[in-house]
Amino acid sequence: MAEVFVLDRASILERLGDDEDIYEMMVEMYLEDVGNNCAALSAAFDSGDASVLQREAHTVKGLLVTFSDAVGAADAHDLEQIARQGEIAGLGDAVSGLQQRLREVAAALSAG
Repeated sequence: MAEVFVLDRASILERLGDDEDIYEMMVEMYLEDVGNNCAALSAAFDSGDASVLQREAHTVKGLLVTFSDAVGAADAHDLEQIARQGEIAGLGDAVSGLQQRLREVAAALSAG
């Protein structure tokens, strides 16, 4: 099981140039889009299209890096790399785990 996400606001702010307005905007955008990101991962996996799954995993990786989630970003990177190889049949658990991670980050951002 992956390490629990802990919100590190200072690290995130540093990544965003210590700009509180950008931080608030990024959090708002993340929270508005998390459902769409989870749905896009499911749709990509369900379609069987490895290139689409690779692209969605890459997008999620960037989001998680923005919010200083090294563990989640590593999981997204792994999914991206496996999808790049073209065989996605056994990736259902990885997709579900990444969706759960996205929701966990959303919960922490909402609370923090």
